[in-house]
Amino acid sequence: MNSFFQSFFKHIEELRSRVIKSVLVFVFVFCLCYGFIGKLIAQLVAPAGHLIFTAPAEAFSTYMMVGALMALFVASPYIAYQFWAFVAGALKPSEKKFIRIFAPLSLLFFLSGGAFAYFFAVPRAYSFLMSFSSPYLVPMITVKNYLGFLSRMILAFGVAFELPLILAFLAKIGIASPEYLRQKRKHAVVVILIVAAILAPPDVVSMMILGIPLMLLYEVGIFLVRFFYRQEKTTNIKPFE
Repeated sequence: MNSFFQSFFKHIEELRSRVIKSVLVFVFVFCLCYGFIGKLIAQLVAPAGHLIFTAPAEAFSTYMMVGALMALFVASPYIAYQFWAFVAGALKPSEKKFIRIFAPLSLLFFLSGGAFAYFFAVPRAYSFLMSFSSPYLVPMITVKNYLGFLSRMILAFGVAFELPLILAFLAKIGIASPEYLRQKRKHAVVVILIVAAILAPPDVVSMMILGIPLMLLYEVGIFLVRFFYRQEKTTNIKPFE
């Protein structure tokens, strides 16, 4: 029992040390990035043009939020390393190999979804929504509302672009197969449209801008699952093991 508590508190102390290191690096990177926050905000609001703020502290809070996100993005490799170093000791070799493959792919897919949202989806969705303005409906978009819209779109597309990896993971644990996914394609389209309606802003254009890439990503997922099954058939071992 004493050895259990000693091991437990040892892991707690290690976690505390790694969290403190991550926070200190985050604060240090935030200070380094502070001078670039204004330029980043200019890039983020470029699709909308000029925005307004209606509260004294709204512009300041926007600067802090954007700076925090920038610092988190820049410091993410170090933070991910600290997290990996903490959990790696409890993983089996096959699990470590699985994470080494899927973790970078997951980050790549998420960033691809975010980039697709920023460069393609957001300008078109925003332009469509603004087309309903008129002399009687004058848009006065606040920086808070626009950045909220932008962040929701980037997050939605980033998560949505993980679909191929999710399907590959289901294949890895034996739940999905290429034949099963092809048979359920019609059902998947319905589910994708429902998910797109939930994640995207409440308009048809945004829903379709998210839904169509999801349908294509479903096909990419089928290809990945087929690849893993082919690998398993030729090597007679489970993928990543």
